[in-house]
Amino acid sequence: MKVYKDLSDAELIALLKTADDLAFKEIYERYGMMIYYKTNQMIRDEETAKDLVQDVFLSLWTHTDQVKEEANLAGYLYVSARNRVFNLIEKGKTKNDYLSMIAQHLTEASNETVEKLDEKELMGIVRMEIAKLPLKMREVFELSRLEDLSHKEIALRLGISEKTVKTQVHNALQILKEKLSTYGPYGILVLIIVSEK
Repeated sequence: MKVYKDLSDAELIALLKTADDLAFKEIYERYGMMIYYKTNQMIRDEETAKDLVQDVFLSLWTHTDQVKEEANLAGYLYVSARNRVFNLIEKGKTKNDYLSMIAQHLTEASNETVEKLDEKELMGIVRMEIAKLPLKMREVFELSRLEDLSHKEIALRLGISEKTVKTQVHNALQILKEKLSTYGPYGILVLIIVSEK
């Protein structure tokens, strides 16, 4: 008996092309939460993020001919979700000025480029650049992004004003944007994960 969770992505894609619903279920279980998490990080709207994830996986099921067996499946799904988010931004259906700014500066790259994206490596670079921030700025930024505290909570914890917290977070994002731009458009794209609340 086939144990789907032990199959590689390539094997699952091959089965998906034969309309194997168990392969589809395994792909969803393997990547659904990750795509939802990333989509929600981009738009910060849980219901819209859920709808986009459903749309991404419906498209995967109905357009299996567009997925190569050797494709990076996580990369393919991520690109599909990202493109839908950008479409929402362009249509003005989501409010996120910072994300809109990133979208305007991103050049469209091919799916093949994104499929080669080593997300762990890029996140390592982000962590390295965060570590280089000035001490107080880094402390505020990490409380905001890693501990998910509100500006008010950070201000109370550190004994500073909310305005100072907001300024420090904004300045940190500007520094990171500038530093990560040297890694190409996908360096900037990783900033979506730590984009403004």
